[in-house]
Amino acid sequence: MSHYLSVGNVPRKRHTQHRSPAGTLYHEELMGEEGFSSDSSLLYHVGVPSALVDARPWELPDHSTAANRPLLPRHLKLHDLFPGPGGQGADAVTGRRLVLGNGDVRIAYVAADRPSPLYRNATGDECVFVESGSATVETVFGDLQVAAGDYVILPRATTHRWVPDGPHPLRLYAIEANSHITPARQFLSRHGQFLEHAPYCERDLRVPTAPRVVDEENVEVYVKHRGSGPGGPAGTVHVMPHHPFDVVGWDGCLFPYAFNIADYEPITGRIHQPPPAHQVFEGAGFVVCNFVPRKVDYHPMAVPVPYYHSNVDSDEVMFYVGGDYEARKGSGIGPGSVSLHPGGHAHGPQPGAVERSLGAEFFDELAVMVDTFRPLELGEAGQAADDGVYAWSWSQGAAPA
Repeated sequence: MSHYLSVGNVPRKRHTQHRSPAGTLYHEELMGEEGFSSDSSLLYHVGVPSALVDARPWELPDHSTAANRPLLPRHLKLHDLFPGPGGQGADAVTGRRLVLGNGDVRIAYVAADRPSPLYRNATGDECVFVESGSATVETVFGDLQVAAGDYVILPRATTHRWVPDGPHPLRLYAIEANSHITPARQFLSRHGQFLEHAPYCERDLRVPTAPRVVDEENVEVYVKHRGSGPGGPAGTVHVMPHHPFDVVGWDGCLFPYAFNIADYEPITGRIHQPPPAHQVFEGAGFVVCNFVPRKVDYHPMAVPVPYYHSNVDSDEVMFYVGGDYEARKGSGIGPGSVSLHPGGHAHGPQPGAVERSLGAEFFDELAVMVDTFRPLELGEAGQAADDGVYAWSWSQGAAPA
């Protein structure tokens, strides 16, 4: 991004001496992408950011996956994974359950009712959507206050933790990349500024508060990192001699931020707009789109719901957050549902949805869509949440004998 920030106490020139009032040197850390060739920030630590006093393996939650075979569209009921009003003793990091995944992206879900440990995802950026609840996301850059409808973008290797602060559990839909996540390139200039036709812009992004210096010793940080085999990521707990939140200032173009889906201005037209018009973020091998309350197609003969389409090059994953999704009436899908429409299967409105939509002027729906360009497999949570009947819903519920 071309969005530059300077926060707190930084020296006038980079890579020069920067001292505390007591005369001790601060420790400059470059956090950068693509080997010094892309966005970066410089952070100034009180302590040495590389210092460790101990380490041990961290056994990650189950990251195994199973192929979507036989190939079927599926309805996954994520609220069934964490039923009831509470979070059942889960935190936003170690309590995540894997729903879907491939070599480019993993989608997990959690209902958290307690603070997470300090956490650093070294496999890729995270895009975490807050379905409900509120929290403080404490980071090495400063804090973000987040609530329902917020996307939280956390660059790879950002040390942070989630602290729920509301009366209800924090329900999170976590999109974990094996790459970096950026705003949709179609809405950016060649220098990275949001263009005039973009559905959101820099003013809509919320950035961290000033960083803090926490005086604490022998602090554990849970690190998800690249594994050495085909089984996916691995985990390690690093024990640091001092708290990693010891930054007095930072500057650059790489930092966590929040963006609320209510600030997304939908692009509409006389006839149905395809999903790229609704895109918000992208990573290597996938895109993220919003479907928000909006005025719908206003051609006098328009069909407002989507036409049937085959995902020739991608799998489509829709997470339903709120409202009344017109194309899925009669399929049992509602808030907390995920629909998986795999490449190789044509999908579209449920029977009767097209006729019901004719003449509609407004859709009150809220959903987050992830399209991937490699097939998705089912995680343990995806298998547990599958309703087992969605595939037959276009045939009026007639399941095979």
